[in-house]
This record gives sequence, structure tokens and C-alpha cells, in this order.
Amino acid sequence: MNENMHKRVERGVYFSLGAYIFLSVVKLAAGWKFSSDALVADGLNNATDIVASVAVLIGLKISRKPADEDHPYGHLRAETIASMVASFIMVVIGLQVLISSVKKITSGAGEEPSLLAAAVAVFSGLVMLAIFAVNIKTAKETESQGLKAAALDNRSDAFVSFGAAIGIAGSQIGLPWLDPAAAIFVGLIIIKTGWEIFSETSHNLSDGFDYEEGKTMEKKILSVQGVETVGDLKARKHGNRAIIDVTILVDPELNVIQSHEITERVEELLKEAYRVESIQVHVEPHDHTPKTE
Repeated sequence: MNENMHKRVERGVYFSLGAYIFLSVVKLAAGWKFSSDALVADGLNNATDIVASVAVLIGLKISRKPADEDHPYGHLRAETIASMVASFIMVVIGLQVLISSVKKITSGAGEEPSLLAAAVAVFSGLVMLAIFAVNIKTAKETESQGLKAAALDNRSDAFVSFGAAIGIAGSQIGLPWLDPAAAIFVGLIIIKTGWEIFSETSHNLSDGFDYEEGKTMEKKILSVQGVETVGDLKARKHGNRAIIDVTILVDPELNVIQSHEITERVEELLKEAYRVESIQVHVEPHDHTPKTE
């Protein structure tokens, strides 16, 4: 990721962080003042987002460090690790919200929340939808896992706020259990978002690579003139970039220079199609001898 992309990603995370700080203070204060469990849970959700955003920022800072003796491929995975840390925080807080809300419903304790709490929740949801739209666009353009995690969290926060508003409004029409029920919904959304981020980051950290993307990559390689078949193809994510190791089979009659020119065309094609950290193209002769039974 170049310097300009780093700055764009950092701006997106700072944008989210500022919104989270503001909204968490407003929601927690309004939730306690207007006796809304759902709004308090929503405020706690944003409080976890503050910690998660800080973790992503730290990961982004570390990922910008150049390669060294201990990290010959650089530090790009720091961003992915930070996203995983953020997912753990989300799941823990989500479980806490879930447990406290279930206890509230089973005990029957609590006061009827004010409609002003619902208004705060709707306002917060609209703010987070706007931030999501900005961040997801930047995340797609930069292929930043950290910002993508933040954007998905922005979207879930918006749904959480709208759900909280529905629960608060429902409690006004003789359904007081809807407010803590909305808080349970909030907790489940937090856990779901955390799990989705954890699944993606753990897949990348364990050198996983999307199968369909790999097949598309193989087709691109086969389109290069001189490549007769692909003997082996391995790829893995390194932050927002890919490390590719491919073995191509070529005409055994070609000399070393001709074979090398084919590998260069393969490298150029892959660099144009993907954000590549490293490419290793190995050449082997294609054995045209028919197999005998």
C-alpha cells in the first residue's frame, strides 16, 4: 500500500473514531437518563468500537514499517492482526450485553424508557450509515482489511441503532420487554460482526486464499502466450497484497531466454490484475509424451 493509500485509510479510521467517541458519550448519557437498556447497550457497542479503531490505527502504523531482517516481507500483516484483535473485543462486549439483557428480561426489572432515547438512536443510525458509505468505498479502492472491518462495523452499528429505536418505541405501547429485547438484538449483532471479521482475518493469517479467485488467476496465466499449462499455483494474502508462487509448463524446445521472457509476461499480467507483494514464477518443460498404460 503506497503512502497516499495509507493516508486515505487512516483518515477513514480517524473519521470513524471521532464519530464513535461522540456517539458513545451521547448514547450512554441518554440511555441512563431516559432509562433505556437498548440505548445503553448501543453506547457500549460504540465504546468497544473506540478500542477497535485504536487497534486498527496501531496496526496501520506498524504495517507501514519497511521490511527488515526479521520481517523480509514487511509488516503488512499487522493490519490484519489488529482487525482480529478488534473482533475479539466485539465478541466479548457482545456477550456481556447479551447476558445483562437476558437477566433484565427474566427479572422483569426496569423502567419505561423515554421516546427521546429512540430519537437519539435514529440519529445515531443515520450518522453511522453515512460513515459506512464513505469507508466501504475507500476500503474497496485500497483493499484495506482494517478499514473494511471498520466499515462493516459502521453498518452493523447503524442497524443496531435502528433496532434499539424500535425496541424503545415498542416499550411505549405497553410492551416494556421490547427495550431489553432490542438490547439482546444489539448484542447478537455485535457478536455476528465480530465473528465475521475473525473468520476473514484468521483465514488470511493462516495463508488461506479464495478458491474462485485462484481459478480466475489460473485462467489469466493460461492466457499468456507461451504458457501451455499451469503445473502449480499457490497464493496467500499479506495484508492487502498477495504473495504468488506459480509453476508454468512451456514448450521444452524453448531456450532459457525465451522461457524467461514468458515468466516476465506472466509477472506483468499478475501485477496489473492484483496488488502483488511478491511473485515467483517457476518454469518446467511440458512433457508431450503420451502416457502408456
